[in-house]
Amino acid sequence: MSASLIWSVKPTRPLWLTRLTASRSGRIGVLLLAGHLLVALLAPVLAPFDITAADSLAVLQAPDLRYWLGTDQMGRDVLSRTLMGGREAIITTFPAALLAVGWGSLAGLFIAIRGGRTEDWSMRLVDALLSIPWLLFMLLIISMTGPGPLVFIMTLGFFYGIAVIRVVLTAAKEVLCRDFITAARLRGDGHLMILRREILPNVLDVILVEVAMRWSWMLLAFSSLSFLGFGVSPPTPDWGLMIADNRGFMSFAPWAVLAPILALSSLIIGINLTSDALAKSLGLDNISAVR
Repeated sequence: MSASLIWSVKPTRPLWLTRLTASRSGRIGVLLLAGHLLVALLAPVLAPFDITAADSLAVLQAPDLRYWLGTDQMGRDVLSRTLMGGREAIITTFPAALLAVGWGSLAGLFIAIRGGRTEDWSMRLVDALLSIPWLLFMLLIISMTGPGPLVFIMTLGFFYGIAVIRVVLTAAKEVLCRDFITAARLRGDGHLMILRREILPNVLDVILVEVAMRWSWMLLAFSSLSFLGFGVSPPTPDWGLMIADNRGFMSFAPWAVLAPILALSSLIIGINLTSDALAKSLGLDNISAVR
């Protein structure tokens, strides 16, 4: 093979990744999500000021050349706290999303392969748990145990994993009706073998989309808890806590509230656009029908 031919060969990307960025909305979503992840990783370096440093002479100061996004009610730099607030939210909610989709998927697959009365009783339990006002129940748990990263991850992971059971169960039941499942059973494969070799590879695309969807909803839930005073403890910056602390000054100092609102909104929009593009690239345009 000639050298010119070798250099003409270009590395190819997976087909789903190519389709993910094929649409404008997909590209925007990927850019927003990648930008937020990069900022969260580099936040300690990018933050121009100490997040706890207060300037008593610059309380609620409007944006200027020194404080690009102004200061809050204690004279702290809004830009620095906004950058670090995203880091706290991502570090807490992403593991919770993985936990929720992980245990919910395992439960959904197990119920699907068992079927019969196991499915009937399990889905009645799922319906009962979904009827619980999760926010009030989470507030009760957090008030009893105290706030903390592990508490948030466990509570968010549990409550959001319940809905995943129904989604994965529906996808797995569609796979169970196919001929290759019948062939696997005729070969004498057990339940675990069928789950691992036949069902899981065919529902993995649904599971990947679920991670993105649950993550965006958890970000809203985490910020809501912080807004209500049950999230991270001050002076640790968090978008919901920043909104709660500065909402009383919205009429004459809106920058301290608008900055975390825009940051949270752009991250959730990025995740939703990316998940929608991922669903389309994997051929799951109608996945929302089973939620």
